[in-house]
Amino acid sequence: MSLVPAHAGEAEPAGLATTRTDLNPNDLGRVEAITKPTGDFSKPEEFEQMQGGAGTSRKRVNQDAFSQFSANITFEEEGTFKLGNALFRKLWVSSPSSTQASDGLGPLFNARACQSCHLKDGRGHPPEGNPDATSMFLRLARQAETDEEKAAIAHKTALNFPDPVYGGQLQDLAVPGLAGEGKMAISYEEQPVTLADGTVVSLRKPTYSVTNLAQGPIDPRVTLSPRVTPQMIGLGLLEQIHPADILARADPDDKDGDGISGKASIVRDHKTGELTLGRFGWKASTPSIRRQSAEAFAGDIGISNPDVPNHWGDCTQAQEKCLAMPNGVQERLGDTEAPDPILDLVTFYSQNLAVPARRDVGKAEVLAGKKVFYESGCASCHTPKFVTRRDAPNKAQSFQLIWPYTDLLLHDMGDGLADGQQVGDATGSEWRTAPLWGIGLTKRVNGHTFFLHDGRARNLVEAILWHGGEGQAARDRFAALSKTERDALVKFLESL
Repeated sequence: MSLVPAHAGEAEPAGLATTRTDLNPNDLGRVEAITKPTGDFSKPEEFEQMQGGAGTSRKRVNQDAFSQFSANITFEEEGTFKLGNALFRKLWVSSPSSTQASDGLGPLFNARACQSCHLKDGRGHPPEGNPDATSMFLRLARQAETDEEKAAIAHKTALNFPDPVYGGQLQDLAVPGLAGEGKMAISYEEQPVTLADGTVVSLRKPTYSVTNLAQGPIDPRVTLSPRVTPQMIGLGLLEQIHPADILARADPDDKDGDGISGKASIVRDHKTGELTLGRFGWKASTPSIRRQSAEAFAGDIGISNPDVPNHWGDCTQAQEKCLAMPNGVQERLGDTEAPDPILDLVTFYSQNLAVPARRDVGKAEVLAGKKVFYESGCASCHTPKFVTRRDAPNKAQSFQLIWPYTDLLLHDMGDGLADGQQVGDATGSEWRTAPLWGIGLTKRVNGHTFFLHDGRARNLVEAILWHGGEGQAARDRFAALSKTERDALVKFLESL
């Protein structure tokens, strides 16, 4: 395992600690024992149904399955959660307006509320022929070219470089008096894949472009990276996985020769300047839920906040008309459009969305599918379980056995899934292992089964067959299975 070395004068940051100092020797032994991969597929493992630990939601499974608060927060914290939920759903309006605490939208934006993208706190989807692309957008970026830019990437003061006119993401909506930047266009090519038993599965290969550009062409050096919004459950638990447990699984040079060379995404904390782990986002470029929320406020809705005080959102210096629009700062409330405690409340809400309980954990077909999952090598990246840190700031996330099925590392997924866009340590073909908990409820909550970073996969089988690079061997083992074994694996995934 190799880590980014500390810069001159820096000690090893706490965010990159390689030993668990939060546990005594007895607890450390207990954690190692309970997180050891199972070899018994005859029955469920202890606590397996409670995949979000003590905070797991046991509420009835329905369309609100991803919107429940963690079962182990206090009564007072339930109130905080509900305030955060109200702000998460809040519709922002353009400035100036009579609703002063709600103005500041845009001027360019992708949505008017957090909930508009994260519908029911679940997974986004491609437009699929509809004009609404709210839960999917395009990241715009190019790689470093000058020595100064390369130094910024190496020093981790930049992740990549935005389009000089359109900024870091394409905003298709705008306030009155201003045009949106352009419209995302997607075309698909069907590609048949024949499995070992003769079954033919059609995969759709997407191509992305932009139409109706408001200010001329996008810089030819800039790549378009499509992103659908991920589900929100369990984020606070992922945030409290100890960095030592993540770094212990990193093997960037594949020294053990297993074909899996996951690497950690190392980023700089925007407040302290220290190196820390990136955990969130499709390329693990964001270190905390608060930072993810702050960037979404500014980039997706155009709302400035204490952590990202950009009153005009993603508007660039080339967008003079955008920068001439009024902003929504109300001095009596604060110096940003979403002053404290708005960001605090939305962060708390996002940290405490409960993971639903597993279903059918003891069914024979589900257990058979779990065995196939392990034997096919899926668990090499989709790490089943962790125990969160004992010194977590909130007791609700402290010392919890959780089952997220992710290692939070970056993996090369091959040319088929590559977007060609570097994001910090992530190359154009590397993606963070997506958590699998809750994946079986996507249809129930969001009414679709579109998976992967751009929703190209129309079901779980297609999602598996798109795996390449480090996932190629597991994908090939899946393609060689009998239909009975494939169906069992899908049933296992649907139980998560």
